[in-house]
Amino acid sequence: MKRKFPLAAADADFIRSAPPVITHRIESEATCESMWQTLTSDGALASWAHGITGADWTSARPFGIGTTRTVRAGALAALNERFFRWDEGNRMSFYVESASLPGFKRFAEDLVLEPASIGSRLTWTFAVQAQPWFAPTLSLSRPILERVTRGWADGAVRLTLEAISR
Repeated sequence: MKRKFPLAAADADFIRSAPPVITHRIESEATCESMWQTLTSDGALASWAHGITGADWTSARPFGIGTTRTVRAGALAALNERFFRWDEGNRMSFYVESASLPGFKRFAEDLVLEPASIGSRLTWTFAVQAQPWFAPTLSLSRPILERVTRGWADGAVRLTLEAISR
């Protein structure tokens, strides 16, 4: 069994104030309902997020507050997530309870779907706090993190639009 490094719990305040916070806003022709289906599908993340090799919901449906998921990036990295906010069809927020690699003190994400003039707006926020020894590396890698996470948000929208056009 892989070693687990526990992370501190996070909440909505942390998502607003973490050092750093990365936010992506994307408007698309997809409806909020179709975007929500993509974000909560059994293939969520692995089917559109470069570098994510698996994401398993470890709670039974219907999902809600307290839902858990394990996300894998390759053979070495795994994150165990717990959802602390779940507004069906509109918003979900989670924090990472433990990781298979060290370096993070807290990590959380917030995904919000809102109607927009052309369809919907996805606002995806990533909030991270590194352990003190890892903070300089995290700071230097911020441009890479912004590109990677933007790719994940774009990928979710692209997959949703492809599903609609079939």
